Amino acid sequence: NVDKYLFGRVPDYTIELTKKGHEQAREAGKRLKELVKEESIYFYVSPFWRARSTFEEVASAFPRAQFDYSEEPRLREQEWGYLRCDEEFDAICHERRNCGTFYYRIPGGEAGSDVYDRMNDLLGSLYRDFSDKGFPANCVLVTHGLTIRLFIMRFFHLSVEEFERMTAPKNCDRVILELQESGHYRFITEMTYSKETLRYSRPIKLKQ
Repeated sequence: NVDKYLFGRVPDYTIELTKKGHEQAREAGKRLKELVKEESIYFYVSPFWRARSTFEEVASAFPRAQFDYSEEPRLREQEWGYLRCDEEFDAICHERRNCGTFYYRIPGGEAGSDVYDRMNDLLGSLYRDFSDKGFPANCVLVTHGLTIRLFIMRFFHLSVEEFERMTAPKNCDRVILELQESGHYRFITEMTYSKETLRYSRPIKLKQ
């Protein structure tokens, strides 16, 4: 996040954490350890290098026998297409804000709706994994800001307008879903929402 133009010069997946990013990830690991204590844990990790480094720092808070992990390409961040100059990047960002993050397809890259489809597919895989009696007590997805919001949108069946108003978590924030005795998940993290009026918004109105 230090240089928003960096992935105009190098592939997005190769961007690494800053020194501060490593520190934030280690602190996140300590907070996660306090939450799960001695319970078993499984990590699904985005293949982007900054996510891998985040996982490595988080995992350092746990003894190796307590966790297992796998790389999950569907958790990658929205694809921004090919390398491009700063001016072109700024123009795309402007168009994306005007059209909406969910629908706007980045030239050579993805729309938010494409990432949503990935999250829909991922959920099917997760629930198959969860059905295994030997699956660990806790599951952690190490991923990216937009991907997190689209995962939440899909999991809780939010509208496009609700997604567009949702602001991104801060770096290394925890977004927690807690399994209830009913078998349903309770969303215990309070997300923040923008107060700005969406340019395009049309709620569903049903006749009585």
